[in-house]
Amino acid sequence: MADDVEVRQGLYRNGMSLAGAVIVTTAAVLFLTIFLLDLLGFHTNPYVGIVFFIVIPALFLLGLLIIPIGMILERRRRRRGDRRHYEWPRIDLNRPTHRRTALAVLSLTLANMIIVSLAAFRGVELMDSVEFCGLVCHEVMEPEYAAYEDGPHSRVLCVQCHIGPGAPWFVRSKLSGTRQVFAVLFDTHSRPIASPVENLRPARDTCEQCHWPDKFHGDKVNVIREYANDEAVTETVTTLRVHVGGGSERIGVATGIHWHMSLANEVEYISTDGRRQVIPYVRLRTRDGEVREYFDESVTPEELATGERRRMDCVDCHNRPSHPFSASPERAVDRAIAAGAIPRTLPYVRREAVEALRVGYSSREAAEEEIATRLIGFYRNGPTDLYAARREDVDRAVHATQLLYRRNVFPRMKVEWGTHPNNVGHIDSPGCFRCHDDTKKTKDGAVISQDCSLCHTIE
Repeated sequence: MADDVEVRQGLYRNGMSLAGAVIVTTAAVLFLTIFLLDLLGFHTNPYVGIVFFIVIPALFLLGLLIIPIGMILERRRRRRGDRRHYEWPRIDLNRPTHRRTALAVLSLTLANMIIVSLAAFRGVELMDSVEFCGLVCHEVMEPEYAAYEDGPHSRVLCVQCHIGPGAPWFVRSKLSGTRQVFAVLFDTHSRPIASPVENLRPARDTCEQCHWPDKFHGDKVNVIREYANDEAVTETVTTLRVHVGGGSERIGVATGIHWHMSLANEVEYISTDGRRQVIPYVRLRTRDGEVREYFDESVTPEELATGERRRMDCVDCHNRPSHPFSASPERAVDRAIAAGAIPRTLPYVRREAVEALRVGYSSREAAEEEIATRLIGFYRNGPTDLYAARREDVDRAVHATQLLYRRNVFPRMKVEWGTHPNNVGHIDSPGCFRCHDDTKKTKDGAVISQDCSLCHTIE
């Protein structure tokens, strides 16, 4: 028994266990200090957050693990060559030494549990923040983050759409996020980020927490302004009355574009290109239970068997709801002129801005420098020095054109004009015409109509 006591005494007195204790103590002090500063509002940088709320707690747990490993190795070192069976140490709380030791272990365990719980809470909170999603993996997510900040959902947290409520999807998202972290670390991620996102949570669990497709919206008027490349930058205005529609079986109305999302109608499709741009098969089950199948005559059963089958939901049309990009320089410049960001009164400004954006630059820095050189040079070297006469307007045009480039083109991630198609409409990408192309037919010859008036009328 005396030998047992001698072997057990001071097992923590070894290099490994002492190193673990130093790591635990240092990590705990650092974490509690930074946690207090965070509560007081001194911490705002996501890069600092990932260090103090993920790395430091990981070191804390590592230190806790090292301490008992060191004690086990120390005990083996002392027992080397001794094959007797050893019993668990006897704890007698009647002895003051044992009571003090038990109280110390209990207190330290509770403190450790509090620290780990706080770290886990703040770590999860940090990983669910917009800054973490957009800024920590800066190069990878730069295009998506830039589009998000300038998009219609910039005040909606990323996790509200990409995860939503509930534990199962939370766990799935963290497992997916872990794979993405390794892809970033080993530089194996795709350039650009693949779209559409596979295994995205159904829109009924996310989008429809705010938006209600069954609500009857009626018509929506869109005014589209386009500009010519002439000296006067001539404006053309097109007014579209878009038949958004809506409705449900309950109220007995289902019309317009949102007819597709009526609960009474179930639309499924199969895409064969991996990007949901080629759709050779559509299946419709109507409110009366009738089933209709529409096939492209060129598709084979083998292609359908290997394609992706989906039930249609919001993101099949609104596929870039929070991360929109302009399809072309023309579209981007027209919107900037219509908004007043680029002065329309500058001669040929639309033509020159579009040409400056069309060039394939090697980097963002090179793009901004060359855009400024081209536009300033054009207005300075003309028949009259317009740059001298209207420097403020020219500088506004230069800044707005540079901003359009920064907003839509990311050379390092291979995101260019039109890289990500937008399925709302059918001008710059197939969009509606993926299904409404007059070529998909049922066995009795009925087709999915391409009649424009189904969705809109031009006024």
